[in-house]
Formats: sequence, C-alpha cells, structure tokens
Amino acid sequence: MSGRFSYRLPARRLIPALDWLPRYGRAELKGDLVAGLTVGVMLVTQSMAYALLAGVPPVYGLYASLIPLLVYALLGTSRHLAVGIIAIDMLIVAAGLTPLAEPGSPRYLALALLLTALVGVLQLVMGLARLGFLVNLLSRPVLTGFASGAALIIAFSQVDSLLGLSLPSASSLPVRLWLTLTHLPEVHLLTLALGVGALLLLVGLQRFAPRLPSALVVVVLGTLLVWLLRPDRLGVAVVGSIPRGLPSFAPPELELSTVRALLPTAVTLALVQFMNVITLGKVFAARYRYSVRPNRELLAIGAANLVGSFFQSLPVSGSFSRTAVNARAGACTPLSNVVAATVVGLTLLVLTPLFHFLPVPALAAIIIVAALGLFDLRGLRQLWRIKRTDGAVALLTFAVTLLIGVREGVLSGIVASIVAVMYRISRPNVAELGHLPGTRSFRDRRHHPEARPIPGLLLLRVDASFSFANADFLQDLLLDRTRDDPSIRAVVIDASSINDLDTTAAAALQRVAETLADRGVALYFAGVKEPVMETMRRAGLVDLLGADHFFLTPHRAVLHILEQWGQVDRYLAALPKAELPEHDNHDRDNI
Repeated sequence: MSGRFSYRLPARRLIPALDWLPRYGRAELKGDLVAGLTVGVMLVTQSMAYALLAGVPPVYGLYASLIPLLVYALLGTSRHLAVGIIAIDMLIVAAGLTPLAEPGSPRYLALALLLTALVGVLQLVMGLARLGFLVNLLSRPVLTGFASGAALIIAFSQVDSLLGLSLPSASSLPVRLWLTLTHLPEVHLLTLALGVGALLLLVGLQRFAPRLPSALVVVVLGTLLVWLLRPDRLGVAVVGSIPRGLPSFAPPELELSTVRALLPTAVTLALVQFMNVITLGKVFAARYRYSVRPNRELLAIGAANLVGSFFQSLPVSGSFSRTAVNARAGACTPLSNVVAATVVGLTLLVLTPLFHFLPVPALAAIIIVAALGLFDLRGLRQLWRIKRTDGAVALLTFAVTLLIGVREGVLSGIVASIVAVMYRISRPNVAELGHLPGTRSFRDRRHHPEARPIPGLLLLRVDASFSFANADFLQDLLLDRTRDDPSIRAVVIDASSINDLDTTAAAALQRVAETLADRGVALYFAGVKEPVMETMRRAGLVDLLGADHFFLTPHRAVLHILEQWGQVDRYLAALPKAELPEHDNHDRDNI
C-alpha cells in the first residue's frame, strides 16, 4: 500500500490533471463542453487573424490551437485559462523575426517554429529551476505601459490591410504612420469600405448585442458577401486556400547561429507570456477560490510551446478575452481547452474550404478592435495618480514601445523599474522621531506635529534594509545631522524597520560609531531584529559600543539615557500616570 502511494504522488505532481480527473463528473463535463465550444468558435477566427499579424499564413494560427491546448490541459493548474495565440505575442514574434527574414517566406516560417521551441525550452528551464519569481521583473507599470503601446502598434499594423495597401513591415508607430501617409493615394476604396463596415459592425455588436460572438458574425457575413458579390475580382484581398488536415510532425530546424539571433526575442516572449499566464491564472483563481502554482504554470506553458513547435505551432499563452468567456460559459477544468482544440481540429478537417472567401480587411478589423481593447488609459492615469515613479516607468515603457519597438519597450521598462527600486533603496526614508505625550510611543514628527523632540537626543528610524546600496547615504546623513547640531549628545536609531544588514553597512556603522564617539556623541540602537543583531555581533559592533547600547524599544533607550543625564523626571512626567519609576525597572533593561 505504501509503495502504491509513493508511486502515485510523483505522478500527480508531474501531471496535475490526475488531481481532478478521478473526481470528474457529469456537471463538470456539461460546463466544459459549453465553454469549450464557445471558446473554440472564437479561437478559429482569432487564431487566423493573429497568425496574419505574426506574418505567417492563417492556417498556422489554427495549428497553434491544437496540440498546445491538449498539453496544457494535462499540465496546467488553472481551471479557466484559455490557451492559444494572442495579439501581443504575435507582435513580438513579428518584431523579432522581420529583421531576419521576409514575412510569409519559408525561412520566416522556419524561424517562427524555432522561436516557439526556444520559448518553450526557456520556460521549462525556468520552471524546473523554480524561477517563477523572475516574473516580478515585469511590474504592473511595465505591463500597463507595454500593453498600451503594443495595442496601438497592433492596431496601426493592420491599417494597410484595412486600406488595401501593401506596405513593408515596421515595428515602431512613427515609421508605420509615415509609410501609411506616403501611400494614401494608393488606397483601395472597395477594401476600405468593406473594412470600415466590418469595424462598425464589430463595435455595434459589442455595444448593443454583447452576447453575440461579434468576430464570428463578421467572419460569416464577410465571407458570404465576398462569395456572393466577388469583390475579390476587383482587388479585395481574401484569405484564399487553407490546407485541409491536421499539422504534420516536423522538428524545428536547429541552427546555432539562428538560436543566438532569436534568443533576445525568445527571452522577452518567455517572460511576457508567463506574466500573462500567471496574472490571468491568479485573477480567475481568486474569483473562483482555488490556487495556481507559478512554477507549475511555467512548466505547463513551456511544455505546450515546446511540444507544439513539433506540430507547426506558433508561441501560445493565455488570452484574457477567451479566458473571461471560458469562465463565464461555465468551464470547470482545463478540459475546456481540449473541447476548444477539438472544434479547431474539426475545422481543419472539414471546414477550411469555407474560409477561402474570408476577406482580409474583415480580419484586420477584428484585430484592430481586439487590440484597442488592450489600451489602458485609465491604468496609466491611475499609476501616475497613485505613485509618480510608477507612472513614469509606465509612460517610459509606453513611449519606447511606440517610438522604437516592442522588445525595446519591455527591456526599457524592466531597466527603469530596477533603477527606480535601486534609487529608493539607496535613498531610504529616515524619519526623525518625537515622543507622543501620554504614551511610550515615538512617531515621525513630519506626520505627527504633537510628537515632541527630546533635548540633546536625536531619534531616527530607518525604513529600509541597511546594505551596500544605501550605506554611504545613511552614514553621511548621521554624521551631517550630528555635526550641524552641536547640542546633540546621543543618537538613538530605531532599527525595528531594518530587516537586513550586510557587511558594507556594518562597516559603515562602525565608522559612524567611532566618529560620533570622537565628537562626544553616544550611539544607541533600539528594536534590532535578531538576524541583524547577529550580523552586528559578528562584525564587532556590539563589542565596540557595548551591550548597554542596545534596547528592545526606543522608550527603554530614552529612559536609560535620560537617567544617565539626570534628566528623567520631565520624560516620566509625560508618561501615562499609571507608570511610576519603581514599577518601570523592566523598561530599563537592555537586550
């Protein structure tokens, strides 16, 4: 019996589906069937549109909606995540591959499949190494700025298809706008009319009939219109023949030089995809009261990408719109992804001839409407209102994404976030404390005007870990404050907010203690946490100052100092009346 248990436990950890499959029932099946069918219909139209955005034939969007969905259903921990290709991912793919090959060419397609495999390998390595915390590099300001910038780039990247123009690829918005403006005389009016009509129909359906699958309605009506009136003979672009049948097994073409060229794009895509997957997973897990495991999600999406690349799949992650529909339609388990993949599979086997007359401007309209829904002006304003630093990072990411490119936008946002964090660490808040009359408490005098200073004492609270990043700043602050005010006879540092102390900071404190001692100023500490105290002991700071310079609270430190100065009466008079000196011996004990 014990042997059977030890065998099954690793299998369940390896394949999370084994946790819910034994309890799977009729109610779950009904919910997953309805949700999977609904999402599958959306997936057929969106995946073809987004494949065009990536610069590959529409059928590869359908291929990406098969095997990866089956793999995620086995390995994923989110019950509601709808897996597939999404617009932002495909924009990153296009930005990374366009400098290396002509979009739509066999070489370009081979690079796209290799990129899918690289992304999967990176995500698997990150998951096995438990590097899920790396997703923290993509902070909310970075994601908000990037998504908003990418939304505009995605929308404008489809303007040429909407206008019937044939323009070269461009990863930045200014270049795209210039190319469009210089080719305006070449606009195909019939294509423009069909594209604008599709846009108006999409927006109208979303506003007045939100329950209808607006993208599917546009696809069906657009295809019927072209089939009946044949505007393709007058220059309107159509999807054309889509190969019937399931994708064949074919390993990606592996070349070391190509891997090196694709690596920056693969790293960017791996991080962006994981952030997207885990964010969506956590949102819906919190809403439906279950949990997702970040490192397991890395393994699941990595395996989906790697295995999918052997079946001609583009990179996949989680779609917000399809995940929301999936949850609303009643999905109970990841099996809804299997149902959605079945819909796509049946489409490939039976329905692909029906898409021959699907007009390209209709697909462009679908992408534009979906992309503009990602533009988060409210989020940008909120970040700026709540914290200017975060707002600045978001605006920088947004601007670089628009003006230079997608990868540069993500990387600049990450760098700006790290610089902002390092700046905050290097210049931490140091509060000057005063005594609140009638209490034992000490508070920041800037926020508590009633807090009174104690003559001859400088009480400071450092609101950060003390490390190499801020050692010089804090050292200079302590020495400058005591030099500028010769009345100070003692400094008390409330260390209750200091969670860590490294060797650089310990050495700085030693220099401060020695310099203050030369000036006749004593240095005391209060509320030192045990790990920090251990570092102080090993660095020799406790021996240098003496154990009687360390106290549990600022109150005890102040009481001890004032007793030595013979000035304790005034301080005691400000304490609660119940506290008499003879009952306060415990407060005089140091640590």
